[in-house]
Amino acid sequence: MEPTTLTTDRLLLRALGPQDVEAVYAACQDPEISRWTTVPFPYTREHAADFIERICVEGWRDDAVYNFGVFARDGGALVGCMGLVRLAGTLPPPTRQAELGYWTAEQARGKGYTAEAGRELCRWAFTSLGAERIEWYAEAGNEGSRAVALRIGFVMEGTARSKVVREGVRRDIWGGALLPSDWGLPTATPYLPHGGSAAGSAR
Repeated sequence: MEPTTLTTDRLLLRALGPQDVEAVYAACQDPEISRWTTVPFPYTREHAADFIERICVEGWRDDAVYNFGVFARDGGALVGCMGLVRLAGTLPPPTRQAELGYWTAEQARGKGYTAEAGRELCRWAFTSLGAERIEWYAEAGNEGSRAVALRIGFVMEGTARSKVVREGVRRDIWGGALLPSDWGLPTATPYLPHGGSAAGSAR
């Protein structure tokens, strides 16, 4: 897939390019980003260049990971990074699922930018990619990420015990999901909630 560009009232979401290496490198010096995400620590310019020039390019080319830089429309500053990971064998059919991930630059926190960007990216996933379920996960205790996910509209689905290993220690994660039906959008596959009736088909 060719990279796309999305806009909101305050933000521009676009593919990262070589001109963004310094901004990504600077943002990822924040220990909170490496504490709660898979960003390496210590984070070098080489990490930033590899992420932008190889990982992001391959993700779009392989139709597997859609990474965006999030920028303020007023001034162009990097607000953060956000991506959708296509869950193996699911997007496109048969089950059309993806996972949303994000980090926010320290100076941009507390302004609602990440939730604003996340809502636009999820809307794009539902309407352009045909996603039928978008998942969110974070290590238990990451209250900031959870607050953003809730503002986007994710419904929390609980805690998975001992799910991930970080620094040689198994840890719990929180998880949630967003469905097209949460926003009144149709899906190609009808949804049958437990105890309910199938709804939401576009057919």
